[in-house]
Amino acid sequence: MANFTTHIAAGTVVAGALATLTLAADVVAPEDLIAVTMAGVLGSVLPDIDLKDSRPSRAMFAGLAVFFSFAVLFTYAMRYSIAELWILWLGTLVFVRYGLHTVFHRLAVHRGIWHSILAAVFSAAATAIIFKHVLERPDGVAWLAGGFLFIGYLVHLILDEVYSVDVMDTRLKASFGTALKLFDKRYPRASAAMAAAVLLTLWAAPSPGTFEAGLASRDLWAGLSQRLLPQEAWFGIIDLRGRLAAQPEGASAITTGTLPESSSEGLAPRPRTSAP
Repeated sequence: MANFTTHIAAGTVVAGALATLTLAADVVAPEDLIAVTMAGVLGSVLPDIDLKDSRPSRAMFAGLAVFFSFAVLFTYAMRYSIAELWILWLGTLVFVRYGLHTVFHRLAVHRGIWHSILAAVFSAAATAIIFKHVLERPDGVAWLAGGFLFIGYLVHLILDEVYSVDVMDTRLKASFGTALKLFDKRYPRASAAMAAAVLLTLWAAPSPGTFEAGLASRDLWAGLSQRLLPQEAWFGIIDLRGRLAAQPEGASAITTGTLPESSSEGLAPRPRTSAP
């Protein structure tokens, strides 16, 4: 299997490429795109959460503990006293980091159900729920984050399968086929539980209508196709024939524009504004 460094590097590259396309399509606010991109990177290491005493697992539960402890703190900030808030915050932090971590690893088996496409779907739907109901993002942004995480998850599974092939000795390692699978037939109960969790999260998740409409938009894909390569000059300096691009009289070499404002419609395209 690929190591942690390889997974995080591949996940960062893939999430960065997807973020570039999303930014070029101008469908979400830049501040939302940061969180969405991080979801893609998270997905690239998430399958190894069931690896006991591993860096990905410890980092994952530490991150989840920080996230949920502050979510609880901000949710009940106006309801309880400072002392009570301290107890809630610290209790949630310790419970998730150490309590859930211990229980999870007593039940989970590495390269089991978490190394499956079924788990990837569950994680994507759970991400959409968190972005919608905890981070209070629009439906389209929530599912965009879920999509990023799903792709990062698949990248992890594919990398593990690639590393199960010994090219030099032209043989398959014993681990081949244990990473990229729809479900884990070795553990039917775990697979059934994960299937039930998928149905539950899909039912509780926000509507994917805005996200689907955005992906099906011809204008979106036409705009991406038009922006794929520079129309006249690379970086505004060298044209397609390798010659210096001429600058219009009175124009400066560097210009700045106005960033698009946040949209409450999630993936709905927002009107662009030009620099003054």
